[in-house]
Amino acid sequence: MSSSTALSGQSPIAETAPLSLCAREPHVPADRLVAEMVPPPRFDSVRFDTYVPDPNQRSQIEAVKVLSDFAAGLGGAHASGSGRTGRARSASLEGWWRATGGRFGKKPSAPSAPLGIYLDGGYGVGKTHLLASLWHATPAEPSLKAFGTFVELTNLVGALGFQQTVKTLSGHRLLCIDEFELDDPGDTVLVSSLLSRLVEAGVALAATSNTLPGKLGEGRFAAADFLREIQGLSSHFRPLRIDGEDYRHRGLPEAPPPYSDEQVTRAAYATEGASLDDFPALLDHLARVHPSRYGALTDGLRAVCLTEVQPVPDQSTALRLVVLADRLYDREVPVLASGLPFDRLFSEEMLNGGYRKKYFRAISRLTALARDAKDLVAK
Repeated sequence: MSSSTALSGQSPIAETAPLSLCAREPHVPADRLVAEMVPPPRFDSVRFDTYVPDPNQRSQIEAVKVLSDFAAGLGGAHASGSGRTGRARSASLEGWWRATGGRFGKKPSAPSAPLGIYLDGGYGVGKTHLLASLWHATPAEPSLKAFGTFVELTNLVGALGFQQTVKTLSGHRLLCIDEFELDDPGDTVLVSSLLSRLVEAGVALAATSNTLPGKLGEGRFAAADFLREIQGLSSHFRPLRIDGEDYRHRGLPEAPPPYSDEQVTRAAYATEGASLDDFPALLDHLARVHPSRYGALTDGLRAVCLTEVQPVPDQSTALRLVVLADRLYDREVPVLASGLPFDRLFSEEMLNGGYRKKYFRAISRLTALARDAKDLVAK
């Protein structure tokens, strides 16, 4: 902690000083990366019946029914192979196709062509809730289902290698990919190749991605970009549009304004399990920790306190911050900050550039975590 965040002339409230993210350099074994491919803690208990659709958005109501039927269709054995297991899987998929009235494409013709669903929509319409609910509802052991973000999947390939990742995931019944991203051609091709191999092995797929609020309604769906990028997989995905406004802002007050350095510091000392770091120092530290370790970086934290929040200086730094924001949001760790509000983290050039979807998502999530942190400040 720098002198700028020290309590001047005051005694610490807690018996020990706050933790520091900058002091952590976690090592994450590859097997932990695989074991942690489950819905994050925020979505441990979500189910289809806990999803609260906006009554004004029919697509949200329909999504629950479609995905419930899809989960039931995965009740057979692994999709690959022939004989009874293959026939059972084929029958399950055909039943799902009939239940949806065939509106997601032609009838599946073979057990080697598993169906996948692509959830497309704006920020905060509940796509991750629905994707996690699909994971929970699929009748298979947790070890036969995988759930992770696009970034976590690329990190897994980086840790295990391509062939070992294929071998590890090919025995799964379902792979859920949250926040499928098209902004990095290399990563997109890598994951597309991986998914092609998994489809061949009979793994069912489900994915989500975001549409910018200003892009809603343009064309048929933003999934067109997704399908174009993975042409070899397009026949396996049925796009499902989910409309609506960001639930994090639906009927909620505006995000609280930033606090003073002193308020943030005192809250960090008063909160057991809180961390306290200068924002610029944290950004520098993130450059020395691989993004695949950011989840471990936040292990055991009950709150993150940041002083001197300011605009991120460059694209690489901004992308690392996005990953950290995702991990904090997944773990429901409130973020208390001084300096600039979170909607001023990224420059206009960044918000209008190729990574804009990531930055809008980070702003939305950090704003939600800032609301969660307001109770940490003494009245």
